[in-house]
Amino acid sequence: MIRRLKYKEIDFKKYADCLENSEQRKYSASKDFLDITANKQWDVLVYKDYEGVMPVPFILKKGIKIVHNPLMCQQLGVFSVKDDKKINEKFLHFLQKNYLIKVYYFNETNRFDSKLTTKKNFVLYPGNYNEIFAKYSPKRKRKLRLDDEVLENSAIKEISYPEAEKFIRENVVGLDKEHDSVALLKTLESFYSLKHLKFLAFYYHHEITNMIATYSDYDTIALLGTFNDKKYIKMAGASTLIDQVIKENIENRIFDFEGGNLPSIEEFFRGFRPELKPYAVIDNSKKALVKNFASLMMRGKFF
Repeated sequence: MIRRLKYKEIDFKKYADCLENSEQRKYSASKDFLDITANKQWDVLVYKDYEGVMPVPFILKKGIKIVHNPLMCQQLGVFSVKDDKKINEKFLHFLQKNYLIKVYYFNETNRFDSKLTTKKNFVLYPGNYNEIFAKYSPKRKRKLRLDDEVLENSAIKEISYPEAEKFIRENVVGLDKEHDSVALLKTLESFYSLKHLKFLAFYYHHEITNMIATYSDYDTIALLGTFNDKKYIKMAGASTLIDQVIKENIENRIFDFEGGNLPSIEEFFRGFRPELKPYAVIDNSKKALVKNFASLMMRGKFF
């Protein structure tokens, strides 16, 4: 049996226990992460007595609840002790029957009998750093061999949120709207205040040229953002920063690259020789959304 719980109805202790003991355990499904990214606008689908859970974030448009993965929240889906296709299908069916869905991302462990489209993610699993580095592509290794002049005039430093914010505002790309930039900065600031987020910067002649934002939780370090001054894009500062974080953490923690469907980003990530981990997605067009809305209204599903 699957039931839907609104935010105020969730037993967060049971929810956290289910996540912690799940085969699919993922930092992005934690209460802290979703409260910030979804602004506490999320339901939970629950199987039996929290034997399986599925967080469902949403936005409201003219009072209509629309399922949509929030900015920076890559994977959600079903969480249970053992991933089970039959249980996953029950969750999928319940979601599709009872919600208006624009975008929903499952996690890389979830398996289905239904045919769903997928997106790509790349992950490095814990191991010996020297062995992992040895598998880097020849091109990535060359990029990491900084010339003498750069070595003499560069440094890697952890920086504060205010320092990071200035660089992000000046160099952020890929966001369609000013609203998205504001949301991004607000999310990063909230994560930083909770001590989940670190900013690592590459300095060249005392100026920041590259910066990455990494989120730490459970057994994972996730790359939430890479920001570059275009003038120095060929210097490989971003590669150097990512390699530094991998070197410091990979012995005991997963490094999650957080996506890579764009050819240029995929090529960049593949240089570190991570494992490809596709995850299932629902991504409906506006036309499909209107059709689904009409169907839900006809069946008396008021969400």
